[in-house]
Amino acid sequence: MVNLGVNLAGVELKNPVIPASGTFGFGREYAELYDINILGSFSWKGTTRDMRLGNPQPRIAEMAGGMLNAVGLQNPGIDAVIREEVPNIAKIFDGPVIANVGGFSLEEYAENCRKLNDVEQVKILEVNISCPNVHAGGKNFGCDPKAAAEVTAAVKAVTNKPVFMKLTPNVTDIAEIARACEDAGADGVCLINTLLGMRINLNTKKPLIANRTGGVSGPAVFPVALRMVWDVYEAVKIPIIGCGGVSSAEDVAEMMLAGATAVEVGAANLKDPYACKTIVENLSAVCERLGVANISDLTGGAHR
Repeated sequence: MVNLGVNLAGVELKNPVIPASGTFGFGREYAELYDINILGSFSWKGTTRDMRLGNPQPRIAEMAGGMLNAVGLQNPGIDAVIREEVPNIAKIFDGPVIANVGGFSLEEYAENCRKLNDVEQVKILEVNISCPNVHAGGKNFGCDPKAAAEVTAAVKAVTNKPVFMKLTPNVTDIAEIARACEDAGADGVCLINTLLGMRINLNTKKPLIANRTGGVSGPAVFPVALRMVWDVYEAVKIPIIGCGGVSSAEDVAEMMLAGATAVEVGAANLKDPYACKTIVENLSAVCERLGVANISDLTGGAHR
């Protein structure tokens, strides 16, 4: 019998499969389809201090090998999430939850994480530093090592929960950003967020997405994500949540061999709402095929 359990910065998960933020809402819709308690955890929808309606429509477009999205962090705001969504999560999921936190200033990140520090079921804070810094000309926090470190330190100062920094791939050296986060006290990193891309409608000769650009996700980005997880594993000692184009149990194993301790599944949930359920059900067979009794032994295996 294969042991699928993993330890993520001190948080025990029954398996390494985690639906990624922005693709699983707050679990409510998926819980109507299957028992989501089979999951290791899930990362809830990116949450900011204030309610956000998101970007104008259209903001999602299909592409070969995946999709483009520019939803724009649509969410009800941190207070509404704690007041309304957290009690509902407790009714449908009994495992540890990952709270994905966004922000547009150091103060906002810190305020959101401070409020979540007392939410018992939230065991990990996943801090999205792909947000634009409104005090620095709109450049994303995650594109600059100094800014990434500042967010990390600001969050660590207000919480005793493990903090995982979610990194953008739209940088020259993602390992440099990861090292800056580790040096500032991060307990782990999550990578990758979406790649920046666009499509043009040939009939209108205009971008398909109203925002012009959007985040590329889906199977097409998997090799890029895998390479970045590999590079970051070589650069830091903190655990990694691998994310980007994962759509099968084999992809989970590959991501773990590259260095991930746990793996998030994103766009695959939007194509097939049972994607994570299927992956969990197939993991043991994949491990048996690989001759692995404990799935955690896969982590970093390709480096040895």
